[in-house]
Amino acid sequence: MQPVLGVLLALAAALGSGHRSPLNDFQRLRATELLAASAAPSLLLPEPGSAEQCARRCAASRTCRAFHHDRQGQLCQLLPWTQHSPHVQLQKNIHYDLYQKKDYLRDCIVADGTSYRGTRATTEKGLRCQHWQATTPHDHRYPDKGLDDNYCRNPDSSERPWCYTTDPGREREFCRIRLCTEKRPRTPNITTSCFRGKGESYRGRVNVTVSGIPCQRWDAQTPHRHHFVPEKYTCKDLQENYCRNPDGSEAPWCFTSRPTIRIAFCFQIRRCPDELDTQECYHGRGQHYHGHVSKTRKGITCQPWAAQAPHVPQISPITHPEAHLEENYCRNPDNDSHGPWCYTMDPRTPFDYCAIKPCSGNTVPSILENADTVAFEQCGRRDERLQLKGRIVGGQPGNSPWTVSIRNRAGMHFCGGSLVKEQWVISTRQCFSSCDADLVGYEVQLGTLFKDPGTGDPDQQTIPIARIVCGPSESQLVMLQLARPATLNTRVALICLPPERYIVPAGTLCEIAGWGETRGTGDGSVLNVARLPVLAHGECHAALRGRLKESELCTAPLRAGVGACEGDYGGPLACLTADCWVLEGVITPSRVCARTDQPSLFIRVSLYVDWIHKVMKMG
Repeated sequence: MQPVLGVLLALAAALGSGHRSPLNDFQRLRATELLAASAAPSLLLPEPGSAEQCARRCAASRTCRAFHHDRQGQLCQLLPWTQHSPHVQLQKNIHYDLYQKKDYLRDCIVADGTSYRGTRATTEKGLRCQHWQATTPHDHRYPDKGLDDNYCRNPDSSERPWCYTTDPGREREFCRIRLCTEKRPRTPNITTSCFRGKGESYRGRVNVTVSGIPCQRWDAQTPHRHHFVPEKYTCKDLQENYCRNPDGSEAPWCFTSRPTIRIAFCFQIRRCPDELDTQECYHGRGQHYHGHVSKTRKGITCQPWAAQAPHVPQISPITHPEAHLEENYCRNPDNDSHGPWCYTMDPRTPFDYCAIKPCSGNTVPSILENADTVAFEQCGRRDERLQLKGRIVGGQPGNSPWTVSIRNRAGMHFCGGSLVKEQWVISTRQCFSSCDADLVGYEVQLGTLFKDPGTGDPDQQTIPIARIVCGPSESQLVMLQLARPATLNTRVALICLPPERYIVPAGTLCEIAGWGETRGTGDGSVLNVARLPVLAHGECHAALRGRLKESELCTAPLRAGVGACEGDYGGPLACLTADCWVLEGVITPSRVCARTDQPSLFIRVSLYVDWIHKVMKMG
């Protein structure tokens, strides 16, 4: 456990570089002032600055242990004391917040205790410690190291904090100070080392995400603004930047210190042993499922995790020693899938989700409040000068450089798709006879606006399809691997994948594109684009009389007939997010084209983002 934690903490430092708030090293007491019993001439005068600026100054100072921050005047005063220092007292002051260095407040040690700044001053055998500035009864080399009083410290990176003793016959001894990871007596229903249920009672001090990113402080509004203000949620214990679950999500989480990632679940907080899942069902995403199911939803037997055939696994008992990867039992070792899964014994199916149902009442809603801060790289951008007003019924000629034409052996267009990587296209299963379809002679066409481009079209790219990978059984998705990578340019671009389980806000105006049937409403020889507004999930559910699936999203019906038709199926529903076009839906067949009396249905891509990434990683 400890080596893994060390790697994660190092990763946290790397990932959080430039974004980690210096306030994370301070404990805050609101409306509080720290006063010395007598005037201290060395006390610094207040200086202008925000709380973060104060924290940086204090961290850089050798003598600073705390600071006052005047919220109204935006002033800070550095202090050489903490509440544990002698001859000081705490006093209410509505104008001040008191920030104290956590290292000086802890009564436990982290790692070897080099950062320990507590006030323990006796050894493990009960001997009183010698003052660090004194050289009797033991002369030593540390009097000028700025060490405090006679408190236990670790100035030489020993095994743990120690001190010189006042016993002339005993030079130095270690001090008895507990590790911060050791369990302490806890209040009933409050857990600190694991979580029960959804972790709403978790009160531990984990403060990094599963990816090793430091958490944002709950009392901060940067880099992410939010409404979980500690003063408004006093019963949720939103202290410092510790992981909590104030909204009933599936497990403890936090806002992250990276502007591009808003919310994430936390590292190494596990379900308490007495609540481990059985094989009948799984909670949350199934990260803690330890049952013995070993078949996929399609009935395919799972490949043993330690095996290297028929698929070479990227996840194994060696790479994930804490994930209980036993035999060929279904697991969710990467924590980002939406249920237990496994590699399969079918060479044509790298992996799939397992035949395990969620436990009663178990749902995994999106905890992403908005995607305004999501950063996309090298995808979802196009030359808007090529975009005309927005074969799609009711559409107009337009530019959708990620939309591809899928063609049969005769070179005829029959379905659409979306280019998500240079060598990968997403479409729908309804376009193909089976997951074992012989695609020799099938190809995709990219880079042209024309359904039947001439031989002189300089932007056209035609690439054979190398294989087909069918998605989870309820998804109706397929991924097509191309024989070679597409060349990206102004006419051929990648569309972005959405954040996992992201829900498109109602009213968002999105685009569909394709070369399908226009029913006389447009030019059938070119790519047509039309815009449709997303309908709220509840409204769509009601309009379809309760038949809407979680794996579907829909757009509102329009008075004028606008929508997909034959030949458009498999194409994109693209929505603009953070200035990039994102593949939120895939067009599916419907009995009537462009209906004006009911919503249009699409496959909800965000539900399968983890599966898509796994397929592309395995190549």
